[in-house]
Amino acid sequence: MKKLIIATTVGLAITMVAGCAQKSVVRYGDATAVETTDINFGSTDLQKVAGDMTDSLLLSPVVGTLTQNKRPIMFVERIKNKTSEHIDTESITDSISTKLLRSGKFRFVDMGRVEAAREQIKFQQDSGMVDTSKAVQFGKQIGAEYMLYGNLSSIVKSNKDKSDVYYKFTLRLMDLESGLVEWADETEIRKTKAKESVGW
Repeated sequence: MKKLIIATTVGLAITMVAGCAQKSVVRYGDATAVETTDINFGSTDLQKVAGDMTDSLLLSPVVGTLTQNKRPIMFVERIKNKTSEHIDTESITDSISTKLLRSGKFRFVDMGRVEAAREQIKFQQDSGMVDTSKAVQFGKQIGAEYMLYGNLSSIVKSNKDKSDVYYKFTLRLMDLESGLVEWADETEIRKTKAKESVGW
């Protein structure tokens, strides 16, 4: 009987330890905290490039002149990914356009939603389900005056002990009527990963 109690107790202890070892815990983190999970382009890098470039654009004397008495209409072309990584550049584009819109200095047309808007206007005009006197008319939309576009590129170097990645993000603002580039800037990020000896 004593052996049975000991065996049961040991078995229960092993089960409890095993259960604790496999438990997953989910917690909220700080979305703006520095993320260093690996050397690849991450959330901190996205926030840095979007913040740096938006601040640079908004503080530019040229943009100050352009937005002095009006809110120019702009569209943001999706950032081109020229790195060897799979990077969601639409997130960078979204962050930049959101920050610019919040500034109150620009208005935007969303070129990514043109087809959806066309379908809705067509539905209002042709379906017979919408009062035509209240339907949105074709040919009334306002076109963009400026285009914001850019590239994200990288150079990666590595050997057996160290990896180094350099990112460069370039952004330009073009006047669509004249074709002139009114503003341009770039920001850089360098990240390294090295093997370190661990002392015991």
